[in-house]
Amino acid sequence: MSLLSDLINLDISDSTEKIIAEYIWIGGSGMDIRSKGRTLPGPVTDPSKLPKWNYDGSSTGQAPGEDSEVILYPQAIFKDPFRRGNNILVMCDAYTPAGEPIPTNHRHKAAEIFSHPDVVAEVPWYGIEQEYTLLQKDLKWPLGWPVGGFPGPQGPYYCGAGAEKAFGRDIVDAHYKACLFAGVNISGINAEVMPGQWEFQVGPSVGISAGDEIWIARYILERITEIAGVVVSFDPKPIEVSIYIFLFFDSQLILINRILYYNFFKPQGDWNGAGAHCNYSTKSMREEGGYEIIKKAIEKLGLRHKEHIAAYGEGNERRLTGKHETADINTFKWGVANRGASIRVGRDTEKEGKGYFEDRRPASNMDPYVVTSMIAETTILGKI
Repeated sequence: MSLLSDLINLDISDSTEKIIAEYIWIGGSGMDIRSKGRTLPGPVTDPSKLPKWNYDGSSTGQAPGEDSEVILYPQAIFKDPFRRGNNILVMCDAYTPAGEPIPTNHRHKAAEIFSHPDVVAEVPWYGIEQEYTLLQKDLKWPLGWPVGGFPGPQGPYYCGAGAEKAFGRDIVDAHYKACLFAGVNISGINAEVMPGQWEFQVGPSVGISAGDEIWIARYILERITEIAGVVVSFDPKPIEVSIYIFLFFDSQLILINRILYYNFFKPQGDWNGAGAHCNYSTKSMREEGGYEIIKKAIEKLGLRHKEHIAAYGEGNERRLTGKHETADINTFKWGVANRGASIRVGRDTEKEGKGYFEDRRPASNMDPYVVTSMIAETTILGKI
């Protein structure tokens, strides 16, 4: 009898021309990634050649039970690092049977913004720094943290190496290689300031592709952590909402929510949150004289600070406190090489008089379609 691992790794290209396409979409919460597979008669490289499909929107919080059919429109194709061969991952967005985008379909509006002639002419580049936290499956406690306790204070973990500093590197490296295989423009990884927290970077990516690539990279990470028996969290302040007091009675672990007992049991340490900093430039910013364009763009962002904050992720007020390399959520400021600002401009950009800037406000659970298109809308189309 074949081992399960043998069958999982079975190469079907030797016996059939058929392929498996995994259709991927975003569920009703805005962060739950859903997928299902279907057989196609042969290899496909153009998403417009893929058939539309449907799913039960009442089971994802996106449609009522009496009219539950939601239609998937294939939008981008990536190679499947799990099934390999000619099999593919398909990033989709969701529509009603009448062809209207459903309310949670943020890709549709983003595509409209990115197809505007003024935006197309500026060739907007994005580099997104996606932070996340790895949690022990049964405890929802950061990977590498002692059960019922805390690690040493922050300091040695950022870009650290060693069994007492880096937790989950095998998952991180597997994800890195799987993204490269899939065709995601992943540009790097590093351990973050809080132990058990990591970051991957995607970009530079142009326009709508930045959102597609982040969502596929998130999906691949969810699949890898599923295999590893670890939970990935995109919460912008996971240690704030996941701290528990651990009590042992008769060898049974009882978890008491930290919120109920915060005034009595103060959590130890001072832990960073998780963000998704968005590096951004336009053609005009990358050319001579671009620094003046950058400053004008930052001024426009400041005028819409509240609107951007409202769209930059759930629970971001727990992260943007003015501490831990953040600006206060109610304050907009920018600076050169200032990681405590809303917008950071690099020293090289200032020196060369052209380049890019970094919007440090987005939370780790932000929707990249919303963030990238909104930045373009504000800075290029001048929406106030």
